[in-house]
Amino acid sequence: MNSHAAFGERTPGSEVTASFADQIRGRTILVTGVSPKGIGSATVFNLAAHNPGLLILASRTKSRLQEVAAQVSAKHPATRVEIVVLDLGSQKSIRQAAAEVAALTDRLDILINNAGIVVTSRQATPEGIEQQFGTNHIGPFLFTNLLLPLLRNAAKTNTPGATRVVSLSSAGHRLSPIRFSDYNFEGKPVPPEEDHFKPLPGAFGRCTPDGYNGIVTYAQSKTANILFTLYLQKHLANQGISAYTLHPGTIETDLSRDQDDELTAQFYKVAPYWKTPDEGSSTTLVAALDPALNDVKGLYLSDCQIVDPVAHARDPAAADRLWKLSEELVGEKFPL
Repeated sequence: MNSHAAFGERTPGSEVTASFADQIRGRTILVTGVSPKGIGSATVFNLAAHNPGLLILASRTKSRLQEVAAQVSAKHPATRVEIVVLDLGSQKSIRQAAAEVAALTDRLDILINNAGIVVTSRQATPEGIEQQFGTNHIGPFLFTNLLLPLLRNAAKTNTPGATRVVSLSSAGHRLSPIRFSDYNFEGKPVPPEEDHFKPLPGAFGRCTPDGYNGIVTYAQSKTANILFTLYLQKHLANQGISAYTLHPGTIETDLSRDQDDELTAQFYKVAPYWKTPDEGSSTTLVAALDPALNDVKGLYLSDCQIVDPVAHARDPAAADRLWKLSEELVGEKFPL
């Protein structure tokens, strides 16, 4: 259980950071996926209000990063803010961004893997990986591992467990396990235990003419976020680093720009309450800051509280298998 049982669906992120201001002051914190109207910027604004030592904002579009950084600097001129261009769909960009972060600081207290995409048509990364799996999982996998030396440096002087890796998942993980036999969704046969939930309701079940289903591939990537976190928990706890993943809630942001009206209407059916970006940042901030979570008490949070993800997302064997596949797809081993 976290520190505040009263935190819930409508708790604003500003209330969370006010409660945990001591865990922000002087810290070096990196947030990915920062754009002016999204959860990432709400997370950054709430952190900036409590005197972090360094905020690093990372995202694909430099102009959007500059806009958010300028807003932070205007309101909190004493806060050091740096920006790093990061395209999680490109392993080359990820490696360059990680090098830039290492040039800015020798320690990282909190890494928030906030960035994510949703697409409804078949796309691929430059490495040939299905775009959502490649961007939502393989990207954060590589970025986090490249930044682990900085996290380990911070953990040497932080309270054990206060150094954190927080990765945003989704309630959508319930719809699909990892399709190890067909992670690129190319129509290869998969065993029943790897197949997605059926039948998918309404527009969620719609496929493109070539058989691609963006909701299933998104769900697979969100399951991957949870299994990635499970692996980190198992292997980093003895190094003073904790890891959590979460469902931020349903929020109308640029993430939904690829959806048509029918798909949007389907989301309203399953999630009648849509959070503001500030409310959407609250669960992230609990996962990143609450000192009650220094000792790992769970894996996945929703509405600011620890809950269980579905069984396929908390299978240690699947987590091990996913780690090995991820190493293969980035061409590098990361023993923890």
